Amino acid sequence: MNKIKKSLFIILGGISFGLGTLGLSLPFIPTVPFYMLTSFLWLRSSEKLYNKFVQSTYYQKYIQELIIEKKMTTKGLVKLFAMIFIVFLIPGILVDNLVMRISLVIVYVLHLIFLTLYFKKKERKNMSVRVEE
Repeated sequence: MNKIKKSLFIILGGISFGLGTLGLSLPFIPTVPFYMLTSFLWLRSSEKLYNKFVQSTYYQKYIQELIIEKKMTTKGLVKLFAMIFIVFLIPGILVDNLVMRISLVIVYVLHLIFLTLYFKKKERKNMSVRVEE
């Protein structure tokens, strides 16, 4: 039973890794959640696969830097907002519904505010520590 579970986790981890990697070029597939799922599944099933994934550039760039260290350059933030804008623009153009369009604008503005605060929070903390020294 335990071998079946490990095998299933390895296969599901491979699928989520593939989808996450596909999400690097397709804006409507989220990379980070699939990579987080990959690390969870491989941690539970194969120490070798998990260690290999955690040491990969994919993990370092999309999980370690973005989620754990909260590092993102201004250029990266602009690219992120541009992709979110495109994803929100598509239904805004295709669906003729004023309430939905207003909702999309509100959600986009909230993304702008909270993601900027999320990624710039650490930067502000570092600056305040330097000022105090």
